[in-house]
Formats: sequence, C-alpha cells, structure tokens
Amino acid sequence: MTDLNEFECEMLDALLEAFGVPDSLTRDQVMILFDGDEAAAFAMIQILLREGLIKVTGEHGPYDIPQKVILKPKGEKLLKSGGFLALYHKEQQKPVEVGGTLAKLQQQNMRLQNLKLSNESRIRDLEKTISQSQLKLYISWAAAVVALIIGFLLGKFM
Repeated sequence: MTDLNEFECEMLDALLEAFGVPDSLTRDQVMILFDGDEAAAFAMIQILLREGLIKVTGEHGPYDIPQKVILKPKGEKLLKSGGFLALYHKEQQKPVEVGGTLAKLQQQNMRLQNLKLSNESRIRDLEKTISQSQLKLYISWAAAVVALIIGFLLGKFM
C-alpha cells in the first residue's frame, strides 16, 4: 500500500465502486471506466489482484485486461471501510518510525550527536596540525631562501 499515491488510490476506489449488483465488470466496462487507457486499467487491475480484492476470468494474455473481473468479499469490505483513499490518509498521518521505539530513536540520536561532536573535535585538531605543518614548511622555505642569498653574497665577495 505504501507504494501508491493519492491519485492511484482514488482510481482504485473508483474501480471498486464501479462493481455493480452482480459484483463483476466486463472488459468493456473497465475500458469505459478508464477512457480506453488500457495501460492504466491493466495496472489498476494488477494492484487489486496483488491485494487479493478481485479475481479474473476469461481468456486474456499476460498483458491484457481479462474478459471479466469479479469483486471478492475482501474488496467489498475494503470499500465499505473507506477504500484505498482512507488507508492512504491513515498511513500519511502515522508518524514515521525509522528504527523502532521512541526510546531507541532518542538513544540513536544521542549517540549520533556524540559522534558528531567527537568528529568536529578531531577535525579541529587535524586543522591545527595542518596549520602548524604549513608554518614549519614556510619557515624552512624562508630559511632555504636566506641560505641561498647568504651563499650568493659570500660567493660574490670572496
């Protein structure tokens, strides 16, 4: 159910509501309901089959709409309880549980905050080490330049 969006839920509910007194729809009725869009009709029928709300009869290919679609009692029960749209809205209102209970999430949050602080401290230490190393490098380059100048001057005056 989580892979459906609101529009798809509305389409599925409309399809379920289209079942009449004999609790069945013919292929032509389904095509009329979907304005001739066989791909959309096929997709919606496959969802209803996956959920176990309908059964199909008649000859059809693997990607064709069956000759007859029959509503199962489970489908009627879902429709009476508000249909896919009600399930969708109920699911949207649930808080998202990523790792379990609230206590577990709080523990994980504290652990991650501590890890973040230790990483930030480590980064500051490494930046300090880098700046000290750069300073030593600059001093050694300056000493080398001074030594070259002194050597040049001593060579010229001697």
